[in-house]
Amino acid sequence: MKDYKKLLLNNKAWAADRLSMDETYFERLAKDQKPEFLWIGCADSRVPAEEITNTQPGDVFVHRNVANMVVHTDMNLLSVLQYGVEVLKVKHIIVCGHYNCGGVKAAMGNQDFGLINKWLRNIKEVYSKHEVELGGIEDEKQKFNRLVELNVHEQVKNLAKTTIIQHAWQNGEYPHLHGWVFDLHTGLIKEVLNIDSPEQIDPIFRYNL
Repeated sequence: MKDYKKLLLNNKAWAADRLSMDETYFERLAKDQKPEFLWIGCADSRVPAEEITNTQPGDVFVHRNVANMVVHTDMNLLSVLQYGVEVLKVKHIIVCGHYNCGGVKAAMGNQDFGLINKWLRNIKEVYSKHEVELGGIEDEKQKFNRLVELNVHEQVKNLAKTTIIQHAWQNGEYPHLHGWVFDLHTGLIKEVLNIDSPEQIDPIFRYNL
């Protein structure tokens, strides 16, 4: 049997299992989505949002890219963000990175990877910004882990710099912004940052709305 066929069989088994527990499950699922959470995570296949948070379809609105980046010129990300905030009215936005991230590891070196260099440059900027701290860490694994955390920290701050988030804050108390890191070795999530108001970002990035 071809590998992709297994996915189709798994789907049938999953659907049948859901119906055996609740015969109205898919009727309810098809009506609408009202997630409280927007997840911005890494595209790494080992970090599925719903799996590691033990949530169900409909609970989390998900966007994933290489190294869980929030880049101000990424129209895909910004479109997801705007829809999540303005239409779905999510209450929490989570940027979740993970230790042993291939994108972060690649950005730490000087190898030419072609097109993805342009994407990895955003992580290199994080490294450069925190070079004093990172340069003081002799153990390469610890330095790698710390850059993963700092990258999440900076991506959450990038969210707060957008007018999408600042407009939402002006009109109400949500969304709250969270920075998490998932540990592949333990299965546990570490909180690294929480932001819930424009006062927590540099004044130069605050808009007069």
